[in-house]
Amino acid sequence: MREDAEGKPRESRTPLESRTPKHGRAPRRWPAVAVVLFLLCLVLFVLGRFVHVPGLDDVFGVDTKDRSGPAVLKSIQDMHRYEGAAGNYQVVVDLEKDARLLPDSIRGTRTLFVASGSVAAYVDFGGIGQGSVAVDEKRTTATLRLPHARLAEPAVDPKRSYTVSKQRGLIDRLGDLFSDNPADERAVHILAADRIGAAAKESDLTLQAEKNTTSMLQGLLRGLGFEQVTVTYAP
Repeated sequence: MREDAEGKPRESRTPLESRTPKHGRAPRRWPAVAVVLFLLCLVLFVLGRFVHVPGLDDVFGVDTKDRSGPAVLKSIQDMHRYEGAAGNYQVVVDLEKDARLLPDSIRGTRTLFVASGSVAAYVDFGGIGQGSVAVDEKRTTATLRLPHARLAEPAVDPKRSYTVSKQRGLIDRLGDLFSDNPADERAVHILAADRIGAAAKESDLTLQAEKNTTSMLQGLLRGLGFEQVTVTYAP
């Protein structure tokens, strides 16, 4: 205790007490701490998204949960064909969409896609009538007349296909933020299927299917006792 000029005692305050607010509590700092923690988490998320940092994948990783329902049978289609051959193809699709009056950086997309798929060639047995099969009286010679082989629809294998790069303009990027399916790549899949189908038509896939079908039928009928089996193809 110290005395004033009149000799009365007065309180002595330390420097810390003199800086303390009159309410007796230090100012709240939790908003600033929350902002710092949020910025730190944001920086770590960006690093984990664009830069590979060991250990961040476990913190900001994505958990996959499959909540899909069971498959529902919609229809049954009877098949009367024999697939004699199948071709495997790979095509690189470079699809670019540009706006007429805007630069690519503003509006436009370009996708580089590597597609792997297959096309089957088959002979349809469903249209074979009584006149298409001839057997002699001794049942030692058989003649079959079949339709020419056809090509099935090309199928793109999603497990062996992948996107190499995808460039988008500013407007397209903003549109993807409000889109239900921002990574829609149906256009490149359809174009890839068309390219694979065109390549199959230019190949000898149908001829190979007819050759394999002939070998299959000859082996089957010879196993049933026929000595001579002739297979021909007509439209």
